[in-house]
Amino acid sequence: MIEEQVDLTTADGTMTTFVVRPEHDGPHPVVLYLMDAPSIRPALMDMASRLATAGYYVMVPYLYYRVGPFQRWDQDDSFMHKRLDLMASIDPTRIVIDAEAMLAHAASDPAAADGPVGAVGFCMSGGLTLAVAKAFPDRVRAAASIHGAFLVRDGKDDSPHLDLDRMKAEVHFAWCATDELAPPEHRELMARLLDEASVTYTIDVEPTAQHGFAPAGPRYDREASERHWERVHSLLRRRL
Repeated sequence: MIEEQVDLTTADGTMTTFVVRPEHDGPHPVVLYLMDAPSIRPALMDMASRLATAGYYVMVPYLYYRVGPFQRWDQDDSFMHKRLDLMASIDPTRIVIDAEAMLAHAASDPAAADGPVGAVGFCMSGGLTLAVAKAFPDRVRAAASIHGAFLVRDGKDDSPHLDLDRMKAEVHFAWCATDELAPPEHRELMARLLDEASVTYTIDVEPTAQHGFAPAGPRYDREASERHWERVHSLLRRRL
């Protein structure tokens, strides 16, 4: 397994990005692996590595670069979810700028395949995968939102729940039954709009898991996390 750190230039600055990929048998399909609020840390990189071992070119961008240079946050996830200044620096419009830089880098690397692309996001980045899928419909063919938050942004023209008919991607959502960041009415609205847009999708609602169940940490739920892995692998196999 190869892990590289690269600095990508975007219209808004320099975005540190980690590329994790197999050493052999490339080129491999590209997957944009978007961080949750606690940012890039060993738990997230372990997940990126696990995905890469299945034969993917996984890109993990530091999305808080607009606030300051890359750093690892040695705080628990409950603290990081209160850092609204950091979380507000990335939104469905800005992620398109970041995705452009990542796809340009992948295009320059012979280890990355030039075919369909996937996007997987957690928490604040769940809805960002939809924004990327809408912005690059001819490239992004799979998107997964894992305990995704803020998918319905009232009054925002770039809210993830809008303009779903622009996507060509298949989408998977994994939500918690009780999650103030993704209340039932938002989940129901999203499902209705996906149907109206004729988007192929799957939804899992975890009955007991807490928001943040996928990565290792205080809210980790093994059963729910392994279910998300099964769904993500299945989605990527079909679409990439």
